[in-house]
Amino acid sequence: MGKRYLQPLRILVQWGFLFFSLYLGIQFYRFVLHFRSGGAAPFVPRPDGVEAFLPISALLSLKDWLASGSINPIHPAALVIFLTVVAVSFLLKRSFCSWVCPVGTISEVLWKSGFNLFRRNFRLPRRMDLVLRGIKFVLLCFFLYSILYAMAPGQVTAFIYSDYNKMADVRLLDFFVHLSGFSLLVIGGLALLSLPIRNPFCRYLCPYGALLGLISMLSPVKVTREGKTCVSCGVCTQVCPSYIPVMAKERVFSEECIGCLRCISHCRAEGALEMKLTGRKVVVNGLLFAVLVVLLFLGGTQVGKATGHWRTAITKDDYARLIGR
Repeated sequence: MGKRYLQPLRILVQWGFLFFSLYLGIQFYRFVLHFRSGGAAPFVPRPDGVEAFLPISALLSLKDWLASGSINPIHPAALVIFLTVVAVSFLLKRSFCSWVCPVGTISEVLWKSGFNLFRRNFRLPRRMDLVLRGIKFVLLCFFLYSILYAMAPGQVTAFIYSDYNKMADVRLLDFFVHLSGFSLLVIGGLALLSLPIRNPFCRYLCPYGALLGLISMLSPVKVTREGKTCVSCGVCTQVCPSYIPVMAKERVFSEECIGCLRCISHCRAEGALEMKLTGRKVVVNGLLFAVLVVLLFLGGTQVGKATGHWRTAITKDDYARLIGR
């Protein structure tokens, strides 16, 4: 009962990152508008953090880095953020998904609204759920195969320095600013599905989440249940957004665990559920867990800035030439 503060704290962190993401998007829109208006709109510096939304470019940069030994200067922040998210997932489960990711935040708001509307969330039949969960892994395999295996290092380098990749962030902005009817239908459909079903996009379609889930299985910290203290009330299983049967586990190894700590914060038996290091003796306090998530994520970006792998080498003249097309 003494850990109820964890969810308000997590929601505060979530919304902080969501509003920061919106700020980055608005600033980037103003940056692009300056060039598209022929200089009539005031110039706003490009926010490098928008590269967080370029995971494919980050994967390309990762292969190029491994092949050449140096980080390319086109979208360096994308790789830095990608590696930071991977590191956070390795150390602290898929906490990125439940503490930082804006898509995860919006999805959570929707399924909680659906719970208030329908007085419950609906779970798909087990076999259907299992098959659908496989989709995100199929998508992950496709991207990993296409980039890490099928593309030769020279092809990757050529693509990275192509005008197409240089404008990847601008193309993404244009996609959301000028949504097609089909895109609106898909996004609207996912939003509607998110009301009765918990996190359908994250659970079934997100290849990024699939990758982080696999990595998080190696995490040294896991939700751990103490059988002697547990009263078998089942609340932990009921509140888990990933439908993990927490009450039936001694330690949660599932790749679906997003480190949201809902099971721990709602536990009715003091000490029955804790986030613990491997060995089951060292407890990772919920507040410490939250601080580590934020500090590791922000710390990774600061390392990128300190090492000169953050700001793009694309010049203002390049943007004027490419955006103005």
